[in-house]
Amino acid sequence: MASAGAILVATLAQIENRIRPGVSTGELDELAERFIRSRGGIPTFKGYRGFPGSICASPNAMIVHGIPGPYRLKQGDIISIDVGVTLDGWVADAARTFAVGEVGAEAENLLSATEESLHAGVAQCRAGNRLGDLSSAIQRVAEGAGLSVVRSLVGHGVGRSMHEDPQVPNYGRPGKGPLLEEGMVLAIEPMTTAGRPAVRVGGDGWAIFSEDASAAAHFEFTVAVTGEGPRVLTPWHLPASTASAEPLHEGVASAG
Repeated sequence: MASAGAILVATLAQIENRIRPGVSTGELDELAERFIRSRGGIPTFKGYRGFPGSICASPNAMIVHGIPGPYRLKQGDIISIDVGVTLDGWVADAARTFAVGEVGAEAENLLSATEESLHAGVAQCRAGNRLGDLSSAIQRVAEGAGLSVVRSLVGHGVGRSMHEDPQVPNYGRPGKGPLLEEGMVLAIEPMTTAGRPAVRVGGDGWAIFSEDASAAAHFEFTVAVTGEGPRVLTPWHLPASTASAEPLHEGVASAG
């Protein structure tokens, strides 16, 4: 799973290098699929329950499950990029929300606090803790920054399949829930909004938006529970020898 995670992290780095005004989410999807396959992986999302993309690309008030297509990024947008990679039958899953150029103070707080809440959850991913310790840590950081936790969307176990037990809510009470045991692997993914927590489903049946059209953020790691503590299998930065990859340029439009 760590090897799948290395491909995934390198894919996110390729995408980050292409995020700029004028680039379409469809172009980012094409880049991701080519890159994943060039490294021997399979885009986990493509075809999953009929999903047509290799990534989920969810801008602004769209929280998750955005189908890549003609939407072109604009200055001041934020966009969640969620990626799954399968390698030798094992799955890694991670997401980051990126700013497109300069963004306002509200968006900066949304992104930084949501990412901070992810790290707070990861820190509780230790054998002997309860799932509620992880969930409550995420909630405490996010709500402490004035954000709303989207309660209808949760993280999950991950391994041979993309979605396995247990579900991992982003809110809860410490000391409650299933016991975390060595060998568990969890996709921890806080999803927050700058407004209210209610959501609506888009007309395509996939995209999920904040109901009040407030900006949303989504950050995710695949994390293993080990005897030495939490091990993030999809860290943002990998050792150069692991992450080395020539950038792909062909077929991706550049901004003018």
